[in-house]
Amino acid sequence: MGGTGSADHPGGPADLDEAMAVFARVRPRLFGIAYRMLGSATEAEDLVQDVWLRWQSYDRGTVADPTAFLATTTTRLAINVLQSARVRRETYVGPWLPEPVDTSADPYLGAERGEALSLAVLFLLERLSPTERAAYVLREAFDYPYPQIADIVQVGEAAARQLVSRARKHLRSERRAPVTGAEQRRLLTAFVAAARTGDLAALEKILAADVVSYSDGGGAARASRFPVVGAVRVAKYVRAFADRFWTGVDVRWAGVNGQTAALLHRDGELFTVLTVDASDDGIEQVLWMMNPGKITAASGAA
Repeated sequence: MGGTGSADHPGGPADLDEAMAVFARVRPRLFGIAYRMLGSATEAEDLVQDVWLRWQSYDRGTVADPTAFLATTTTRLAINVLQSARVRRETYVGPWLPEPVDTSADPYLGAERGEALSLAVLFLLERLSPTERAAYVLREAFDYPYPQIADIVQVGEAAARQLVSRARKHLRSERRAPVTGAEQRRLLTAFVAAARTGDLAALEKILAADVVSYSDGGGAARASRFPVVGAVRVAKYVRAFADRFWTGVDVRWAGVNGQTAALLHRDGELFTVLTVDASDDGIEQVLWMMNPGKITAASGAA
């Protein structure tokens, strides 16, 4: 890397062109790591831009493996951001949900696999320590070997394995096995149909007994500031605002975070991204993203 492959001196135009080409190739992976770590497309974009600025000014001739270097830089910066983000999220108005992203063009979002991408999993990852989250994301989504994970998060290999193991156990204990993509879409479609008409019986039929409905308005949109828990309560909650909420709403189906989501528009404007997480017991979570500052990354899916 560096200026060795060009007639121009290091830091000159040809060297910078080469640096830009390397960065462009690996950028989807960097965004995929940052997004899974932060649960925010906006913050991930800012972080990746920061990585680019660092790469631009770095002594690139000393870097043997640019891809590894850039992924390491991205992960460590994301850990730092997460540590400070916890304080901000504690003061967030109402439930904090991950920011949905359009995955129609890149179903795995720069990863080897589509793991750690669904909104329900990203929501659960919030409860992990930043280092646990990093190790889990690198292993499960990007298939990094443990020695490399250990190097990136600056722990021993045994500790890296333990971090991933703890994260896996946490997710297994908090989430039942999800249904197939086709079944998730069927349940979401049925939920939207029942919600529009306020059909209490139809809603209760498809909801798991301990379903939770989360609404993220961030104080900028009118939304419930507390989770609603239980099939009967969620069904009644959805029916209570059916007449007002669904008037004039156009529903478009889209690939968001590797699953089907309903993009709700009124007067041509996207105002809610709605999706569900489901198991064999029915819909486990209903996720309403209504914060106008957190739906733009999903708008391209419409």
